[in-house]
Amino acid sequence: MAAQLPPIPPQFKSIQHHLRTAQEHDKRDPVVSYYCRLYAMQTGMKIDSKSPECRKFLSKLMDQLESLKKQLGDCDSITQEIVGSAHVENYALKMFLYADNEDRAGKFHKNMIKSFYTASLLLDTLTVFGELTEENVQHRKYARWKATYIHNCLKNGETPQSGPIGLEGEDYDENDDQGPLFATGLAPERSPSTYQPGNVPSSNYTGIQIPPGAHAPANTPAELPPSTGASSTNSTHPVPQNIPAVDPSLYNTPTQGDTRLTPEDFARAQKYCKYAGSALQYEDVNTAVQNLQKALKLLTIGRE
Repeated sequence: MAAQLPPIPPQFKSIQHHLRTAQEHDKRDPVVSYYCRLYAMQTGMKIDSKSPECRKFLSKLMDQLESLKKQLGDCDSITQEIVGSAHVENYALKMFLYADNEDRAGKFHKNMIKSFYTASLLLDTLTVFGELTEENVQHRKYARWKATYIHNCLKNGETPQSGPIGLEGEDYDENDDQGPLFATGLAPERSPSTYQPGNVPSSNYTGIQIPPGAHAPANTPAELPPSTGASSTNSTHPVPQNIPAVDPSLYNTPTQGDTRLTPEDFARAQKYCKYAGSALQYEDVNTAVQNLQKALKLLTIGRE
């Protein structure tokens, strides 16, 4: 990244972790890096855009954004918001589902904690595209709480409980100068995981519904290094997939003459198609079929 940022002003401590996540992804996934910085820029402008130190910091951050945007050129994820939104959301949910899978298996480690927390930061980032869906609000709340809960348990020498156990009484200090999660010094790295999100059952986290990977491709930018003892069956052998049956009503359903699609309908259909395309990159046929059926039904009868 060309322009180095000056020390972050105290007013901007709430966005320091988003900026650190952006830095970690400069080479790993520049699109994610770009939107993390854009979120930090927009949030910083709302906090303080008038004091000299904040204006200087935001100016340098803008230079970074412009440099990265130029580097990415005509990337669809930058030029088309709906593609960018799908890219960031898929990435965030892959990290969430990886961490959730490790949690349910009783595999508590720093990389899993980092994955939960980074997923919550990336869900913050989605607000650059508009308000979060209720589903993603719930994902973010659970991921941030779970990261804090497991971190505190390990710090105190306690064994965390797997899965959902209630959210009350757990808060994460956004203004912590380092943060327990980033103090681990661990950054997300891709691994040859074949973790299938469909293996995670839909559960109720004290009223929070987490779907079984309906939006996320099978593989994950997981953070599980070889030293953690990951099972070899997760790295070399594909997992059989249960392909959903195609809704027979879609075969011969003509577009209804009185169907009037709104711009929001077209945007949702595009989003489902993008999810399907992303899923196919990871050979997740189940997710691809589900999303294509949603798009087709929406376009033919005007509702999902």
